Amino acid sequence: MRRKALIAPLALAAVTAFVLTGCVNNEEAPTGGSSAGGSVSADEKLAALVPEDIAKAGVLKIGVDASYAPNEFEAGDGSVTGWDAELAEAVAAKLGLKVEWEKSLFDAILPKVAGGTLDLGWSSFTDNAERQAQVDFVDYYNAGLQFAKGKDAEDRTEWCGVTVAFQASTTSEQFVQAASDACVAEGKEAVDMLKSDNQDEATNNAVLGRADYLLGDSPIVQYGVAQSDDALVLSGDVFDSAPYGVVIEKDGELVEPIQAAFQSLIDDGTYEDILSEWGVEGGAVDEATINAG
Repeated sequence: MRRKALIAPLALAAVTAFVLTGCVNNEEAPTGGSSAGGSVSADEKLAALVPEDIAKAGVLKIGVDASYAPNEFEAGDGSVTGWDAELAEAVAAKLGLKVEWEKSLFDAILPKVAGGTLDLGWSSFTDNAERQAQVDFVDYYNAGLQFAKGKDAEDRTEWCGVTVAFQASTTSEQFVQAASDACVAEGKEAVDMLKSDNQDEATNNAVLGRADYLLGDSPIVQYGVAQSDDALVLSGDVFDSAPYGVVIEKDGELVEPIQAAFQSLIDDGTYEDILSEWGVEGGAVDEATINAG
């Protein structure tokens, strides 16, 4: 997730000194959320930017991997909640639309948007050049990576020979693979990579002691540590900060209205209100940008 951006291979120096953080326990995650997103009214000028077929249907079909609390996750009734999900609902409302969520594995979302079967992908996608070759992004938040560790594990500056849990196909996997390659190049033991299809499983692997360390996006790991009943603690600082972006079909007609709606929410304070009520305002931006990753 997420959390999810692919990055270029890292040199050894770039993979040795970073922070640890924990993951998410959705069973204990809040199911409420902020009140800010629910008060958004449609803006007629912005709604006029929406493609005719979508405006007529009245919905945005959005792909989401709802296993990434507090960003996007399932509430007790099965609905999608989280601060990132609330931003999606607020953007849709600003455009006079409703959200139709399609829950999916993370890997499946971007191809569906690129192929036109989903209007948007909204699942803590990191914007980067590789993904921009397939889709466009409207960027709206800055996040980095963080590590978490079991409470009895030592702080580390390298990961050779230790087990690290993470969600597959994310920036975390790219980082751990680069670190492992660097270990092998130095004649050391490779990183033991414990991959999971979703973030909940990755976090649980660390909580249950199947992995010594957990790597994920900074808001996810920090929240997970708080939900871990002291099984996990943070270790290190946030690194490799990059923007989250809404995934949109390449050169598609939704880029302009999504950017305009986001900028409107930033300007009127709704955006910051939502982030603040979830405690993630540290990654707030002042401008919604296009393909800035």
